[in-house]
Amino acid sequence: MSSSTIENFASLAAMVPDEIITHSLIEDVRLPSGATIALLTLDNGFDHSKPTTLGPNTLLELHATLTEQKKRAAAGEIQALALTGKPHYLVAGADLNGVKSLASPQNGAAMASLGHSAYDLLADLGVPTFALINGVALGGGLEIALACTYRTVSSGANGIGLPEAFIGLVPGWGGVYRLPRLIGPEAAMTVMIENPLNNNRSLNGVTAAKLGVADTLFEPADFLEQSLLWADAVLTGEITVQRPNAVEPNGNPEITARWAAAAAKARAFVESKTSNAAPAPAKVLDVFEAGASITQTESAALEIAALTELMQTHAFHNTVYAFLDLVQKRSKRPAGAPDKKLARPVSKVGVVGAGLMAGQLALLFAKSLKVPVVITDIDAARVEKGLAYIHGEIDKQLAKGRISPDAANRTKALVTGSVSKAAFADADFVIEAVFEELSVKKQVFAEVEAVVSAECILATNTSSLSVTEMGRDLAHPERLVGFHFFNPVAQMPLLEIVRAEKTNDVALATAFALGKTLRKTSVLVKDNAAFVVNRILLRLMGEIAKAFDDGTDAATADGALRPMGLPMSPFTLLAMVGIPVANHVSESLHAAFGERFHVSSNQQTLIKNSITSLWVPASDGTLEIPASTLELLEFGNTPSTAEELLVRTQDALAQEIGLMLNEGVVAGPEDIDLCMIMGAGWPMHLGGITPYLDQVGASVRANGKTFH
Repeated sequence: MSSSTIENFASLAAMVPDEIITHSLIEDVRLPSGATIALLTLDNGFDHSKPTTLGPNTLLELHATLTEQKKRAAAGEIQALALTGKPHYLVAGADLNGVKSLASPQNGAAMASLGHSAYDLLADLGVPTFALINGVALGGGLEIALACTYRTVSSGANGIGLPEAFIGLVPGWGGVYRLPRLIGPEAAMTVMIENPLNNNRSLNGVTAAKLGVADTLFEPADFLEQSLLWADAVLTGEITVQRPNAVEPNGNPEITARWAAAAAKARAFVESKTSNAAPAPAKVLDVFEAGASITQTESAALEIAALTELMQTHAFHNTVYAFLDLVQKRSKRPAGAPDKKLARPVSKVGVVGAGLMAGQLALLFAKSLKVPVVITDIDAARVEKGLAYIHGEIDKQLAKGRISPDAANRTKALVTGSVSKAAFADADFVIEAVFEELSVKKQVFAEVEAVVSAECILATNTSSLSVTEMGRDLAHPERLVGFHFFNPVAQMPLLEIVRAEKTNDVALATAFALGKTLRKTSVLVKDNAAFVVNRILLRLMGEIAKAFDDGTDAATADGALRPMGLPMSPFTLLAMVGIPVANHVSESLHAAFGERFHVSSNQQTLIKNSITSLWVPASDGTLEIPASTLELLEFGNTPSTAEELLVRTQDALAQEIGLMLNEGVVAGPEDIDLCMIMGAGWPMHLGGITPYLDQVGASVRANGKTFH
């Protein structure tokens, strides 16, 4: 860099005075062959609770360190450089707290350019460079590895990927150019588009090695030693690295066609996931497509331009709020949670029921807590069916390589079944997952309370019923807590923890401690009909159902909310939830809150005729409502336009959330946002439901004020 450029970057770094700097620590290591490799360790001086990140101060130090190593390489003092991180992290990506403070386009462009300047040094150091991926390598953390000549990865590493499309940016430090050349355009689209938009999935070390992101895989115990020995073998020529997935377009028509096909498939995927409402995925694809026929330097210019533009958008700043302030921060310090020291230890779990939800719960408890779990039901056949389901799910995970044979056997051994609730006598925590009927659940808890110890915590997985009423006749209602999971239990991260009128802090603290062990995002909710997520979703679905019943055509009603970029349309969500379930919850909400919640006579007709979905595939691949279904339904004569229905739904949601906050259902709008993001897949680019309603004016229209 020139002196003027250094001054520009230094002034940029001065704008982030509170940055936690990830230092570039250098140590020379003599390899068995006699070669010297400079080992550069990225370390911020904290334990694994504080991930390493890349801010402008960090990048300036990295640039200075690599500049010095390049001089040493030219002088023959080192024959290679290896880059690794502190335990559990290579580096977790850009420092988003710092990035969001760089408000001007000039500063955004400077930040993007600084990353390229440092990474280009690594890519052209004059000697081979090795990235030793020992843990999390996300965004700029994976891109720094891609800039190296070779890569190793630990089989214990998790959190490897390019999630920029998820957080409102593009892989702006060379990843969008280098990754498809390394693993092929199709796999690169999985990493850059499909994984981010599928709840921000990432790769583990084993998968990264299979895809070709890394050249070889080593076990965690001696990962650094084995990686350095492997690097030595590469330097001496004993090992020649093969990359069967690597491609270079260079005008090759076949590869260029693969590039275009991968992009087209990804664009269709983005459309299905976001209705193209979020700008970042399209930008990633634009740069990716252009990358097939330009140089890395030209791609860098496109990446910098795209980053500069995206950093100014509402979508990026919304995502930073949703991801950093909510998912990364508030979720780890749940509002209203009691002192964790009050939590009781849980050494055995009971699950009442052996159906699908009960089986999912039992499996989650056994895998996460590694304690005995017993399921019960009214007869042996149901219990055996429940156990068979659990064993089958474990076998699927074993077949996919997600767990070891030993872990599979241990988990199976932990789960047993019984037809008697006496099996709960020594349980510390018993959760029911039976039919959603208040009288049934009250009877279950009466039977459980008769056999469990005085210290046992009781929990209900109800989605809409009153936890207070459920415990009304218990001898000790203070130990009953709502513990509402979302389906599928293993994938959905939200856990609504419900405090009933008499729930005490010990029960709540135990519930929150369990939620943390289960790796769920727990939110404290006041006992009220349908709690948070289902109340909001049913208000939304009710507005669409009413418009449909009033005569709005199906395509207009189901497509009116497309500008929100929701993960699925209302009719698709209705079919997934199940029309009977949605109708049952709507009836509960109608009983609790009145006409705000529409109970659709047409949905009741569908249930009566065993119709499970309005839409069915037509012969041309599109969706249609069969004429036979339409003949059963009755419609009014007051249809709405898509625009009218969108605004009406926005206002209805703002009204409902305003009422929920007035009722004290949660501590604040941030908890509403967190629930909707983690429990309903509310798009990150909208920043949570309350910022979205503020930005479209619904909060003021419905409540006379904004939420934020």
